[in-house]
Amino acid sequence: MIYEIHTPWGYKTEGKYVENENDAILKRLRRIEGQVKGIIRMVEEESTCDQILTQVSAVRAATNKVGGLILERYYEKRLGEVEAGVNPAQTFQELIATTQKFLGFLQEVEGARHE
Repeated sequence: MIYEIHTPWGYKTEGKYVENENDAILKRLRRIEGQVKGIIRMVEEESTCDQILTQVSAVRAATNKVGGLILERYYEKRLGEVEAGVNPAQTFQELIATTQKFLGFLQEVEGARHE
């Protein structure tokens, strides 16, 4: 059994392996990779539009979730730096810029759905 413990990226406790955040993200990305390969196969086999788009929608949701997890880990790391006294103003500006970039991506995806 694996217990989730919030630790810095790549951290392992002594003697016992603990699934870290990178492992969880990589596991999700590999699942997405499999889904994309499945979509390629569906296109090659000329599956119905509805079937293909259902899978495309699932991949989009999965990548959004991975992006959110990556952003969450980034926040944890950077806020730890702020607590340690590392240039808080610059750190907050970088957090805002990164968040806006990710949210902009999500808005582009949503906008594309309505075009």
